[in-house]
This record gives sequence, structure tokens and C-alpha cells, in this order.
Amino acid sequence: MLLFVGLGNPNPDNSNNRHNVGFSVIDAMNEKFKLSKQKPKFKGLLTTGKIDEQKVFAIKPLTFMNNSGICIKELIDYFKIDVKNVFVFHDDIDIDIGKVKVKNGGGSAGHNGIDSIDKNIGKNYSRVRIGVGRPKKSSAVADYVLDNFSGDEKQNVEKVTQNIIEFISILISRDLDLFSSKINQK
Repeated sequence: MLLFVGLGNPNPDNSNNRHNVGFSVIDAMNEKFKLSKQKPKFKGLLTTGKIDEQKVFAIKPLTFMNNSGICIKELIDYFKIDVKNVFVFHDDIDIDIGKVKVKNGGGSAGHNGIDSIDKNIGKNYSRVRIGVGRPKKSSAVADYVLDNFSGDEKQNVEKVTQNIIEFISILISRDLDLFSSKINQK
């Protein structure tokens, strides 16, 4: 069993925010692979289905970004999902818009959603870090990630989201370097 997690904030006003790029990936995954209808469970919106003949769960935590780990912990404890089978999609201000980096484990780099997940399930999961760029003023990070993408930025992020979905089989096989390479060269 695999668990795909998209980080974001559940308010409708936040749907186009930089911080909600993880939700966008889960929505695209649900559509492409015809996963089940989203149901409120485990403090999130949960879908299930199969990708590459593997049972998958996909969730968008409704606990707001800073408490994302609570939702994920409940789900993996209930279904007995190994932490190494968890893939988290989230925004990263240290990566240029339209670029992706993937890693297993590591620190939170100040991302409160990742920090919450680390505290609740440990660090042995894969992180798909989607670049949203950095604000010009470092003091404006919170406002920046809660702002909507501009038109060009939105197109870049939509393209990278489709690339993630196109190459999801490579991610599932855990060839993280190849996955990053494929996405970043398209």
C-alpha cells in the first residue's frame, strides 16, 4: 500500500495559493487515475484506488498546513502503511518555479507542514518538493506562500503537476533521481 499526501490549506480562498500546490497534485492524480470520490476521513479528504496495480491512498489533510502530520499519522496507523511508502507533495521556496526535487528523509527547512509530519511519523518518507520560488524580501515568506500564483507561474506549476502525474510510475518504483530528471527536462 502506498500513501500520497498533498499539502495545502483547506479554505476555498487558498486553492490557488503557492502553499496549496500539493493539493493540486492530488487533484490531478485523482482525475488521471480515476481514484474514488473524495471522502472526509482521518481529518482529510481521502481517495483510494490503484496505480500500477498497487493499492494507493491519496489524501489532502484538512488540518491546515501546520498540523498535517496529525491526519497522516491517523491514516497510516489505521491501515498499517509503512512510512517508507509515504510520498508527500509540497511547495518549496528554495526551488525555482516549475522545478522539482525529490528526496527521502531530511530536515523540514522551515516548512511547518513537513515539520508536523516529521514529528508525527518520523522522517523516513519521500518528499516531492515543488518549486514556488522565493519572495524578494525574506520577511515576506508567510504572505508569499499564501498569495496566489501569477498567470505565468500558474502555467508553470500546472505543467509540472502534469509531469509529476505522467512519471508517477517512476516515483512509485523509488527511482527518485530519474523521476526528478524526467520532470525537470520536460
